[in-house]
This record gives sequence, structure tokens and C-alpha cells, in this order.
Amino acid sequence: MFGFRFVKFEPGSHVFVIKKGKVVKEGQALSFWYYAPSTSFIQVPAGSNPVPFLFEEMTTDFQTVTIQGELIYHIAAPEKIKQHINFSIDSLTLHYLSEEPSQLSQRIVNILKTITKREVEKITLKAVIKASDLLQTAMTVAMATDSYLASLGLSVTNISILSIVPSADTSRALEAGTREVILKEADDAIYVRRNASVEQERTIKENELNTEIAIETKKRQIRETQVEAERSVKEKERVLIAEESAFRIQQEKEKKMFVELNAENLRLESDARAYSLQVLLKVFEGMDPEVLRTLSQTGMKPEQLIASAFEGLAKNAGKIGELNVSPDLLNSLLNRKS
Repeated sequence: MFGFRFVKFEPGSHVFVIKKGKVVKEGQALSFWYYAPSTSFIQVPAGSNPVPFLFEEMTTDFQTVTIQGELIYHIAAPEKIKQHINFSIDSLTLHYLSEEPSQLSQRIVNILKTITKREVEKITLKAVIKASDLLQTAMTVAMATDSYLASLGLSVTNISILSIVPSADTSRALEAGTREVILKEADDAIYVRRNASVEQERTIKENELNTEIAIETKKRQIRETQVEAERSVKEKERVLIAEESAFRIQQEKEKKMFVELNAENLRLESDARAYSLQVLLKVFEGMDPEVLRTLSQTGMKPEQLIASAFEGLAKNAGKIGELNVSPDLLNSLLNRKS
């Protein structure tokens, strides 16, 4: 049938079917028959669209940096964007009728470049090199609140910064400065290591010295303890000797007192006996010796009397002619003696 065609659109496109200036059908993944002379289409991409970017911006200290990354956007409201950008396609060839759809990505990149420029101009070179996360967050927030993108129904779903690189000369200068810092840090590390080694050696020496001092102190304490113990023993021995000497002296004093007392007693006893004898002699003074002898024999034992008799016989031996002593008398006298 002349003029009628069949078309099938992919799921990644939101299609508006227009007849007589009105939308008669819209949606994704449409397929239908249409009359080409009286039908027109608007095809809006419905999926996520990645867009790479590469910016050269100047920092607050007038240094150029190159920022490379990727932006991903999504057309969330196709009915809005078709009012601002011509997404019409040829009903026969199904190709876009204008260059505007291909220019959409560049428009978004230009907005991102403006935001990036504003953020980079606030910070220094060294800061921007280290601030990829902060810069990425600022760019994402600014893109999400941009009024023009909101009027188009666009939603930026992700911004990734892949690299932030200074110019070649600046990079070499930074490398030189960083190299010097690294070398200095290496020298400092060597110094710290040597200093730590010296400090450790000093600590070891101090510990050894403290150990020696502790040993000597302990030895001195032991010697002092030994000397004190010896002194205590000697003091106890001295006390014991003194106590023993005092005891002996006391004994000698008591012995001397006993001897003196005994001697005094003996003297008194001798004086008493002498006095008694003197009195007795005065009593017997002038008495006949024979009477005294007889008195003295009073109370004598038989053997004493016999001995006295023999004494008398011996004294008068010249007067006695012959004396006979019987054996029985001699046995009796010997038995009494034994």
C-alpha cells in the first residue's frame, strides 16, 4: 500500500507520534503502521548518556590545571525537552532533522565547565590537585540545582573526575619540590634513626650503669648487714662476758664474805674455847695433878682407860720389875682398835 509504512522503535527511545500537530501516541518500544505523508515523529533518548569532558582551568595562584572526567545524564522528562530542543526525525529515514540532539551533550558540558571554572578559581594549585572529591561533590550539587537543566527535564546522575594534572613545567617544578621534600624526609629519617640508635645506646649504657650501681648498693647493704650482725654478736658476747664477769665477781664477793664470816666465826669460836679453857684452868689452878688426872678419866671409854693405864706403866717402868700381859688381853685390845 503506497504511503503506508511499518516502524519499530527500540526501547531506549521515547517516541511521540504526531498528526495534524497533535500527539496521538507516545511511549517506548512502539511498533505500528503509519501514513508517512501525514505523520511525524519526535524521538527522545530515554537511557543514560555518558559524556566525557576535558577542561583547562586556572587556579587562584594563576596555575593551569587539566581536569579530565566523565558526566552521565538522563532525560527524565521527555515532554519538557521536546519543547526546547528539536528531536524530530524524518518519517522515512528516521534520522534527526536537526543538529540540536547532537549538540545537547556539549550544552551540558559547557554548563559543567562554567561550574568547574568557578570552583577551581577559589583554590590554589596544590589544593586543587588534592581536592578531586570536594570538587566532584561541588560540581554534582551545582548541576543538580541548575535551572536550565531543570527546565529541560535533564537529571545528571553522576560526575566522575578521573585526573587533575598541572602543566608540564609546573608538574616538573612540583616534582622537584616534592623530590626535595622526599629527600629531606629521607635525611630526617636517617637522622631520626641514628638519633634513636644513639638514644637506645645511651639507654642501654644507663641501664648497665644503674644495674652496676644497684649491685654495688646491694653488696654494700650486705656488707653493712654483716658488719651490723658481727657488731651485734660481739655486743652480745661483750654483754655475756660482762654479765659472767659480774656474776663471778659477785660470786667471789659472796665467797670472800663467806670466808671472812667463816674466819670470824672460827676466830670467835677459838676465842670462846680459849676463854673457856682459861676459865677452866683458873678453876683447876692449885689442884693436885693426880686429882685432875682422875677427873679427866671420868667418862672415858674402856680402851681410853687402858691406854691411860699403859701410859702410867710406861712412866713408872723403872719401878716395875716384871709385867706379864696375857694374849687374851692383847687380842681384846687389837680387836677394839680394829
